[in-house]
Amino acid sequence: MFGIVSAFVLSALAATSVKAHGYVQDVVVGSTHYTGYLPYQDLYYPTPPERIIRPIPGNGPVNNLTLIDIQCNGYTDGGVVGSKPAPIFASSVPAGSQVQLNWTTWPDSHKGPMITYLARAPSDITQWQPGTDAVWFKIAEAGKTADGKWAATDLLTASNSIYTFTVPPKLKPGQYIVRHEIIALHGAFEAYGAQFYPSCIQIEVTGTGSALPTSGLVSFPGAYTEDTPGIIFDIYSDPTLPYPIPGPAVWTGGN
Repeated sequence: MFGIVSAFVLSALAATSVKAHGYVQDVVVGSTHYTGYLPYQDLYYPTPPERIIRPIPGNGPVNNLTLIDIQCNGYTDGGVVGSKPAPIFASSVPAGSQVQLNWTTWPDSHKGPMITYLARAPSDITQWQPGTDAVWFKIAEAGKTADGKWAATDLLTASNSIYTFTVPPKLKPGQYIVRHEIIALHGAFEAYGAQFYPSCIQIEVTGTGSALPTSGLVSFPGAYTEDTPGIIFDIYSDPTLPYPIPGPAVWTGGN
């Protein structure tokens, strides 16, 4: 009986784990849709489709904050070290415009913040790897509302799995990587329990702005540690406890 019950529990857990992961599957800029990198389809085309999202190994999380995988996803332990550049980018994204990111269905249990960074490419974005340079600045964040609703899953589900951010209106034109992530906190009551789901989208911003941040730049890895407030956080003990969103302050110089 124990063996039968154990097998049932393991099977249920396995099924839950498949449902409990996700990624950005579509990007909308104006009226243009860009299909995201689809890890369970794109690899199997004779000629892989060109995407604006850097490749990811699957729908699972990154757990190790010291690996390059934390930047744009990856699976170093499985031989996929970080994420290589995508072959194309979304062109003509006006500063001040909104960009919509459509996530796959996100599980109710995986509550946490949604955070968005930018990094300006010094040259061709389809060849650029930021490495461990401090080039990332935060442009948007959402954590837990005053009435206890989480960006993921409550607000994301309410918006039909679409997260929207605004490109800073005065941002200097150029090519940028958008690093967007969900941090799932269901296991973050102890060290090494948080799960990270980053996606990196390549865009070209247009406009007449000249603003760029001169401080608050961070690196990935480097921006977070296991004891950073908001990386270790118990979502169960006190529902009224405010949540400290990790990372630097949101850059407002481009507004």
